[in-house]
Amino acid sequence: MKLAEYIWIDGGHPTPRLRSKTKVMPPDQDPEIWGFDGSSTDQAEGVNSDCVLFPVMASADPIRREDSMLVLCEVYNTDLTPHVTNTRALCRGAAEEFAAHAPLFGMEQEYTFYKDERPLGFPKKGTPDPQGKYYCSVGADAIFGREIVEQHLDACLRAGLKVGGVNAEVMPGQWEFQVGPLPPVETGDHLWMSRYLLQKIAEQHGVIVSFDPKPEKGDWNGAGCHTNFSTNKMRESFDACKLAAEALGKNTEEHIKNYGHGIEKRLTGDHETCSYKEYKWGVSDRTASVRIPWQVEKVGKGYIEDRRPNANCDPYVVTKLILNTVCGQEEE
Repeated sequence: MKLAEYIWIDGGHPTPRLRSKTKVMPPDQDPEIWGFDGSSTDQAEGVNSDCVLFPVMASADPIRREDSMLVLCEVYNTDLTPHVTNTRALCRGAAEEFAAHAPLFGMEQEYTFYKDERPLGFPKKGTPDPQGKYYCSVGADAIFGREIVEQHLDACLRAGLKVGGVNAEVMPGQWEFQVGPLPPVETGDHLWMSRYLLQKIAEQHGVIVSFDPKPEKGDWNGAGCHTNFSTNKMRESFDACKLAAEALGKNTEEHIKNYGHGIEKRLTGDHETCSYKEYKWGVSDRTASVRIPWQVEKVGKGYIEDRRPNANCDPYVVTKLILNTVCGQEEE
């Protein structure tokens, strides 16, 4: 027999959580639709609580034995229509509509380790040294949680997830991993699966993973999910990159509203952010809403970075919005 871990996104508000449960299956059986109690995941009422798990992606389970697998699922109603919380279905629609643009995404997932209600590496009393020495650092006085990070990177690669790298961030216990480049739906798939593995591995160490956009008040950077994006036109023309950056400035309210809960706590205009109340883009400008990397300007083609999405964003929602805003303009 083999083990299949069915994974789905719940209806938690304002920020959804990952849920999972295990199915024991014959060795030759592929993942089939399954169900769960939606009244326990904010996805149904008790009088009509059945929800359907529809497998959409399967990979090796790098934590359990060799014949185990991870199964990412969309949530459906019992009439086999997408559940209202199923943002992947909406992203699929946008990806199909704009497939001719060959969109690619890369997302930079920041997060913070917590233990005993404090960021990992914070002293039990008082405050640590100011941010600065922790970013991409080495040494036990600056790095906290590396064992979990290394295990997570190895697990993602063994699961076949497209994780491109990891690095320590500017606050003790704060890290980042990158996913992509991938098409829009696959970006969300690989990011959610990577989040799942991160939380499960941290769980084994008694450590909590926080995706809070402002994990600690004060003079500390927040936690984002910077989103890099390109179309076939942008990969051929710097002018197309500039037009994409300008397009994102015409639909700011919808993006800010859907880029993750608590965004106003992070996008203050300080700590390498632009205020959520304004929009600007620039080359090599980390205080901008959207940054065009310097090498893109130099070579005259490439991609842009939307720096606004929160660490707790839904990647399916973020990629769908960018597709609708940028690719919609390219077709005008």
